[in-house]
Parts: sequence; C-alpha cells; structure tokens
Amino acid sequence: MGQKEHLIAMAEDEVLEYSTEARKIEKLRPKFGLAVPYPQQAKVREEILADIPDNLLAKLVETQRQTVALPFWGIGGLGLLLGISGAQPLDFIATVVGFAAAFNIQKWGFRLEAKRLAVKTLDAIESNLQAERQKTKP
Repeated sequence: MGQKEHLIAMAEDEVLEYSTEARKIEKLRPKFGLAVPYPQQAKVREEILADIPDNLLAKLVETQRQTVALPFWGIGGLGLLLGISGAQPLDFIATVVGFAAAFNIQKWGFRLEAKRLAVKTLDAIESNLQAERQKTKP
C-alpha cells in the first residue's frame, strides 16, 4: 500500500465516525505527519487531488451519496418483494442490480469524501506550518 492509499484509508476511518470535519482533521493531522514526511506531503496531496473527479455526478455523490443511492435501494427492495410474492425469479435480477448499484454508489461516495478530507487535512498541516514560520521570522 502506497502513501496515498494509506492516507485515504486513515481518512476513511475518520469519515465513518460521527464528529465535525474540524475534529476529524485535528485527529488526522498527527497521523498524517507520522505517515508521510513533510517534504513528500505536497506530492501526495497532488496525487490525491488528481484522483478526485471534477464532474457534477462525482460532486453530487460525494455530498449526497445516500440520496443518490436511495432509488437503487428501492429498486432492489421492490425486486425482492415482487420476486417473493410473484414467484418470478427474473425479479430477483432487479434485486441484485439495485442493491449492487446502491452499495457501490455509497462506497464511492465514502471514498470521495475520504479523499477530500485527506486533502483538507494536508492543507491544514501546510497552513499551520506557514503560520508558524511567519511567527518565528524576525
């Protein structure tokens, strides 16, 4: 696992916890500082930023993943209901497709949110270091 993947995995762990974004960044800062040396952080930040798609669908999934996945959960549930009640095995295809689509949309949304959190954390580290440098300049 490379440095980029390691930082994203740490950010995914924080995304799952219920707390504010500022608290998540504060918890990630020391972890990121230990995982990636400061001179390499800018390069890793650019790599992560390059992995984040910049289209409307990706932004929507990142911010509203549950809303985007909800219709697919409904399709899966409806296919399950119709497949059981009507004894029609073809309706189970809708169940599998709907549940798989909903799960993958939510997984993609979590990953996008974790990448964005990792970038924000690296930016916070950089801004704090710049502020410290400004304080110590004579």
